[in-house]
Amino acid sequence: MLYVIDSVDRVGGAEQGLVSMAPQLVRAGVRLDVAYLRESPGGFQPELTAAGAGVFRVGGGGRAGSLAALRRLIRERRPELVHTTLYESDVLGRSAALSAGVPVVSSLVNSAYGPEHLHARGLNPWKVRAAQAVDAATAQGTRRFHALTDHVAGAMSRRLRVARERIDVVPRGRDPELLGSVTAERRAAVRSALDLPEDVPVVLAAARQQYQKGLDVLLEAWPDVRQYAPEAVLLLAGSEGGESERLRALAGRGGGGVRFLGPRGDVYDLMAAADAFAVPSRWEGLGSAAMEAMGVGVPLVCSDVPALRETVGSEDYALLVPPERPEELAKALITLLDDPSGSAVRVKAARARFLTSFTLQQVSARMVGFYERALRRRVA
Repeated sequence: MLYVIDSVDRVGGAEQGLVSMAPQLVRAGVRLDVAYLRESPGGFQPELTAAGAGVFRVGGGGRAGSLAALRRLIRERRPELVHTTLYESDVLGRSAALSAGVPVVSSLVNSAYGPEHLHARGLNPWKVRAAQAVDAATAQGTRRFHALTDHVAGAMSRRLRVARERIDVVPRGRDPELLGSVTAERRAAVRSALDLPEDVPVVLAAARQQYQKGLDVLLEAWPDVRQYAPEAVLLLAGSEGGESERLRALAGRGGGGVRFLGPRGDVYDLMAAADAFAVPSRWEGLGSAAMEAMGVGVPLVCSDVPALRETVGSEDYALLVPPERPEELAKALITLLDDPSGSAVRVKAARARFLTSFTLQQVSARMVGFYERALRRRVA
């Protein structure tokens, strides 16, 4: 199989999902090659190579150059199946595979092209519709699709004009041993490294600084949390993006206690040191960070958007609040900090849900089944 993805950077959920699953796929007998379009210095190339995958940079020369490079790579490597993920790779990877006569499948990792995208800060509605048209056109020759949630499958079936029966739902997974769990020793070590006293309330969010992730809503909620707990600290881990300037301005007038940590390779450790984990997204395809927090065992509050509710399950596992409602988000965070016994009950249930639905071994086996179905005759 040739897996085509926009980049192998360390900051994206799709990239992290690929590198997590690669060893499992190779052990299952898949001869895995990975082609990426954008230069990714310091990316996941070493981990993919160590897993046994071939790794190829095919970007450069614009879309035409990337398309030609993909065609050459397909002729050289002769995969039985091409798997594309993310927009540029979908458009180019599908085109290259179909021109070479190789079956192609695509992952649907987000519910794109909806009303929320047309009105998002920094997005041009006409460009969104143009991208949708190209995506839908190349989708028609795609053999099967993989969606992270039922919500994404339903939304994208309509928006790409493909039959729902051609879409399999398989979430992302994580290795429970890699996530670890909350222990007094782990919590103390991480807090010591961050110069955080043991008794200081800590809220963590880990996300790119983009409009979708709703970090501005969290920062608007933060003064109310600080009024309840004046010593509380908000840790924001994640790479900069289109919202960075706005987020720093909000933090500057939000009553203090906000730390921007930048991209981190130790997010699971940060989770283990936090008293609450916040996912204030405006929309999601799955909510990988929420799923990881469930696995680590940290009290969780999420926006009540369809994909996050599907991942989290219900308020038996996490507190759910309407998106873009900072007052309600603040109340939920205060509840987590003020009711440790109630939080502990939800944490226990959430970890059990993670272990039955989101472990890497389970998800990888389901993805192998997806590939096997894709190699059979086309579903009508």
